[in-house]
Amino acid sequence: MRRRLEVPLDGCLRGHDRRGRGQARGPALGLSGPLLACLLLVGGLLLAPPVAAAEGRPEATAAPQVEGEAVYGQRLVATRGSWVDGADLAFTFQWLRGGAPIAGATGKAYRPTTDDLGRRLSVRVTATDTAGESTSRTSARTAGVRRAPLASRRAPRVLGTARYGHVLRATPGRWSSEPGRVRWTWYRGHGVEVGTGRRHRVEPGDVGRRLYVRAVATAAGHVPAAARSERTAIVRHRVDVSRSVTYHVTTHGHVTASVRRFARLAQQTYDDPRGWRAAGVHFRRVASGGDFTLVLAEASTMTDFSSECSVHWSCRVGRYVVINQRRWRHASPSWNKAGGTLRDYRNMVVDHETGHWLGLGHASCPGAGEPAPVMMQQSKDLGGCTFNPWPVASELATVAG
Repeated sequence: MRRRLEVPLDGCLRGHDRRGRGQARGPALGLSGPLLACLLLVGGLLLAPPVAAAEGRPEATAAPQVEGEAVYGQRLVATRGSWVDGADLAFTFQWLRGGAPIAGATGKAYRPTTDDLGRRLSVRVTATDTAGESTSRTSARTAGVRRAPLASRRAPRVLGTARYGHVLRATPGRWSSEPGRVRWTWYRGHGVEVGTGRRHRVEPGDVGRRLYVRAVATAAGHVPAAARSERTAIVRHRVDVSRSVTYHVTTHGHVTASVRRFARLAQQTYDDPRGWRAAGVHFRRVASGGDFTLVLAEASTMTDFSSECSVHWSCRVGRYVVINQRRWRHASPSWNKAGGTLRDYRNMVVDHETGHWLGLGHASCPGAGEPAPVMMQQSKDLGGCTFNPWPVASELATVAG
């Protein structure tokens, strides 16, 4: 772009006859000295190169862009866009959250933080030329920043001995990002929930089944994720079998209770990890004979076994472990008054009378508020103890020898 040049010539022509008759005489061309100087000046200006127009601000031909997915922690990269004479420009970046500048986010790359979750990001690129003139352009906004997936790198594990009474411990496993919190849920068999927390004390119902733990991890900026451990070995009793005994079931007198149910519940009591099985004694029911006989007897016939037996209570005489049908069906007045369950009473009376067959005598309350020994006559009185259908540690130790 050329500028229009205007040169005043009045000063050059002053004193010169504009019709060609100057007062002063010059060379043969008829030009005076001043006029000749002016003409030379004008000629030099006309022959000089054009003066460049003043440069404007940097000009963008394409807006910057944000490359990458708007996901927590994942790297986003800004492009500069396209600029006229871009090679001569210096560029700076400013990341924006919802259109507002993010403090300290002035690099070409940016990783979204928890403050960005759900927000849309963009980048503002400023180009500056060598003269200090600047122009800014802003990219289109991203989608709202999403939470990142949390991946399990190593499943949690169950540590400890899979036996009744032992405590198992779960590891958190390993995750793609360090979790801020891990919650554990314990399961037995095919998905029966049995507890929560990092530790699990093996319960009676766990015996004979396998356990596993499910860990749910949460981490800042991530979607919660779950992983499951391998199953444990089959959970065993507190101790292995050291003695096996057999028994058969019969009735005496007029029995109206279900004998099949009686036999099934009695076997459950014998198999329970809290009962005499915890002393290493295994009980197996046989069709006849056996080491002892478990009898469900009509209350009025109890004295048929011994004059020492009472129509009000159960008893044991020789090989006969005799359960009073009235107590089997209704428990005892003191037990019911204290709110004990019928199932626990049945556990207690079978354990108590079988304990006599195993060689134990009656016991007394060891202290107020403590669980009553199973060999204490809990049907009659507690002596300050609390109802307890299972052998205590000292009784188990005696039977185990």
